[in-house]
Amino acid sequence: MKRVVIIWRDNEDYSRTVTEWLHDFEHRTGRELESLSPDEGDGLSLCKAYDIVEYPSIIALGDSGEVRQMWRGASMPRIDEVVYYMLDN
Repeated sequence: MKRVVIIWRDNEDYSRTVTEWLHDFEHRTGRELESLSPDEGDGLSLCKAYDIVEYPSIIALGDSGEVRQMWRGASMPRIDEVVYYMLDN
């Protein structure tokens, strides 16, 4: 199963940028990006499994869990770049 996840913390310097980007993403694509905190549950597990230590991070995983693409840091990627990894290709 393909999966694209954004991992970030609320109440950080970059939080407003991420919130606005996610709103724009949903508005432009009609899709919702899976959003996780690195401090709990699935987010913590994902960070450990893929050695994610910089936030926000967006990770695109392939059908067998391999990393297809990763964007790190407050400079958010173009929305069409992220959508590409959500499509069946």
